[in-house]
Amino acid sequence: MMFSDHKYIAFETIVTREVRRFSRIWLQTLVPPAITIGLYFVIFGNLVGRRIGKMGGFEYMEFIVPGLIMMSVIQNSYSNVVSSFFSQKFQNTVEEMLVAPIPNYIILSGLIVGGMCRGLAVGAVVTVMSLLFIDLSIQHPIITFIIILLTSAVFSLAGFINAVFANSFDDISIIPTFVLTPLIYLGGVFYSIQLLPTFWQIISGLNPIFYMVNAFRYGILGASDVDIIWAFLILGIFIIGLYISCIWLLRSGKGIRT
Repeated sequence: MMFSDHKYIAFETIVTREVRRFSRIWLQTLVPPAITIGLYFVIFGNLVGRRIGKMGGFEYMEFIVPGLIMMSVIQNSYSNVVSSFFSQKFQNTVEEMLVAPIPNYIILSGLIVGGMCRGLAVGAVVTVMSLLFIDLSIQHPIITFIIILLTSAVFSLAGFINAVFANSFDDISIIPTFVLTPLIYLGGVFYSIQLLPTFWQIISGLNPIFYMVNAFRYGILGASDVDIIWAFLILGIFIIGLYISCIWLLRSGKGIRT
């Protein structure tokens, strides 16, 4: 077994705490993102989409739905872990976990799974909302599920690293505002890379979110601007790299122990 009984109990406890944390205030954690994405559907999908027409061989509303779902998953997976872990660090409860007989990978796994639960929950709500606007048909369900799962894990891990180095509540909003949001908007959510000049196509190719969005779009619509093998490769590299970094930060206590 991967987990012994006490390790499994510890893992289950952390995940349950994380899920209860966002689910008991669902009006603040699940509804606002759904409303925001709903406005994107109305404004960009209906109003702007009518003027744009087709994009990448699909109606504009159909084209942006995968990107909007992915955007909600990325933002909420990230924000759940960064806010949760920083709050624990601020309240000095992290040190209690670190001195307990719980391996670091159990602590990290519990936090990451909790973040993924929120990201996927919001993604599910947004997906249901999209059904009000289009007839959503998933072409490759397995690829769709794997991509959204791996993407959620990547940004949960990234949120953990942000929380470790944050020294104030302002610090946990800097990366989402000035790094994450621009990368999402430049990740092909609202446009096909084929419409860009060559220079900007190259720049977009340096954005990892671009590959994630397009792989997810391939899973739903069956079309993508990139080879999905690259998307899986990039996701794998990021997960391994971020996971190793997170474990090292936990072991060293950097940014955690006072």
